[in-house]
Amino acid sequence: MATGLRLLPALQALASGGVVAYPTEAVYGLGCNPLDESAVASVLAIKGRAARKGLILIAADQTQLLPLLRPLPPEWQDRLNATWPGPVTWLLPVADWVPDWLTGGRNTLAARVTDHPIAAALCHAWGGPLVSTSANRSGLPAARTALQVRSRLGQAVDAVVPGPTGNRQQPSEIRDMASGRIIRPGG
Repeated sequence: MATGLRLLPALQALASGGVVAYPTEAVYGLGCNPLDESAVASVLAIKGRAARKGLILIAADQTQLLPLLRPLPPEWQDRLNATWPGPVTWLLPVADWVPDWLTGGRNTLAARVTDHPIAAALCHAWGGPLVSTSANRSGLPAARTALQVRSRLGQAVDAVVPGPTGNRQQPSEIRDMASGRIIRPGG
């Protein structure tokens, strides 16, 4: 389990607009403060990813995501409760104020309440959600260890939280809440 001291370099990097890497359910993730446009641009530049694709946010619990979302009907909330915390990312209706750099210009936000203890501890210590995209350059394999993050991405990442990834072999499943359609199957 990540201790406060192990999280401190990542928290300092997040507070100064940096990019961090941390273990998630299947691979290491790259993250930053989702409300810092410059930090998000850094994540996209590291990955070589187009902003129009949007990004996933992870959180320690649903309350961290509520300010970013429109109110959800009770049946949608039941679906979330059945899959969170866990490796299911939902496309949810986004609040009007949420910036396009997170949504890719869509009216939905990709969000997940993680069940990975280190990722959840980082979100909890940060006090809110974080950007979460696989720690790799687009088209290349995602890092599964802290050493792989450092060897593949080098100094582009400001802090790496050490620890094991979860036992999942594939990234999180992505589902559209409105249609129920699976956008990306999970492993």
